[in-house]
Amino acid sequence: MNESNVNVSFFRFEDLRIYAKAMDYITWLYAEIEKMTDGSAVNVLKESFLKSAQNIALNTAEGSSRSKTQFLYYLKMAKSSVRECVVYTEMMSRKQLMGEESVNYSRSQLMELTKMIGSLIASLQRSTGGLGRDDKEDDPFIPMADINNF
Repeated sequence: MNESNVNVSFFRFEDLRIYAKAMDYITWLYAEIEKMTDGSAVNVLKESFLKSAQNIALNTAEGSSRSKTQFLYYLKMAKSSVRECVVYTEMMSRKQLMGEESVNYSRSQLMELTKMIGSLIASLQRSTGGLGRDDKEDDPFIPMADINNF
């Protein structure tokens, strides 16, 4: 077996640091939400928050198998999900469902995710010559060497 292929996953998105970071955030959020009290309004808020967090990883995974232009679209959707999580963090804070330490942790993780996603978007835009290219011109395969730092 070629050594360069040893650590490469079958699913390319699993090698992205953004994906790993999003999965860590989801795992943390599940643990955080388990500590919260139940109630119909609170449960809806918790479910919505989790869905937004999951969408960061889901959009990253889905976009990674697409053309560069489509990947940019999915990364922008992931970035929108990050912003939704910021709003949910604030909502949880205002309802006193999340303490100050958890709010600060959530915000710091979300800031890091948005920076990582923004850097990957910028890198892909540079490699495609901007947003004006159409999908037929984009190479549907983005070598992991180009994006594995994200």
